[in-house]
Amino acid sequence: MLGLFGKEKSMITKEQVMEVLKNCYDPEIPINIVDMGLVYDVQVNNDEGRVDVKMTLTGQGCPAHATMSEDARMRILTSVEGVKDVNVEVVWEPPWHPRMMSAEAKKRLGIPEEEPTDPNTGTSSHS
Repeated sequence: MLGLFGKEKSMITKEQVMEVLKNCYDPEIPINIVDMGLVYDVQVNNDEGRVDVKMTLTGQGCPAHATMSEDARMRILTSVEGVKDVNVEVVWEPPWHPRMMSAEAKKRLGIPEEEPTDPNTGTSSHS
């Protein structure tokens, strides 16, 4: 994509944004917000240089609410080339659950992997 004066304009990608968000942490948990499953959606508007993030927290009473969303916003704004504006919206639906964590995050926290269940019976496929 050509920018002003025919120079190549870099494209912002969702992957770039997610990679930057891997540097954001809940201060109480040593796992980044991506692996925690706290980032629900990332939308990129390259024409406007805008990134919109929908994320949640582990609980509505989380004292780090403002700090974590502002950290995410500033990291994207300062680390992803071409970004001019970032909106981080904290949402509560769907509620966060540990099953949203990556396998690596669960392993680091000692949470066992859930066994797949039969959708017809709701029981473990290994029962």
